[in-house]
Amino acid sequence: MFHTDGFRALDRQECLHLLAKVPLGRVVYTRHALPAVLPVNFSLDTDGSVLIRTSATSDLVRAIDGVVVAFEADAFDAEDESGWSVVVTGRAEVVTDPAEHDRLSRSGPRSWMPLRDAVFVRIKAEMITGREIGDARGAA
Repeated sequence: MFHTDGFRALDRQECLHLLAKVPLGRVVYTRHALPAVLPVNFSLDTDGSVLIRTSATSDLVRAIDGVVVAFEADAFDAEDESGWSVVVTGRAEVVTDPAEHDRLSRSGPRSWMPLRDAVFVRIKAEMITGREIGDARGAA
């Protein structure tokens, strides 16, 4: 159903389906008491959690481990004036379980940057919201 503002709300399954189509998103967090946004490549885990692979010593890990963050990904087609945006909100935590780390090393996201001492950060999908404008299901 489209609302009067021209957007259609997406349900959880639609949001997860769209997130699985794109390789990049943005982590929204607080840095020095100010909003910060960092683009990252990611993948989804089987439970819908967002997974990021990064350096254990990165500023991002120090800033988000154990706190609630937002993660946003989208796709737009300017010519068709259509697109979608999905926001996942939840607690970010570094994966510390060795078996889980091994599993994610095989199946989880690959970093586009060379990493030493890679860790995985999981953003638990406690709340997922999404909107589309136009018929954006093909936009990706």
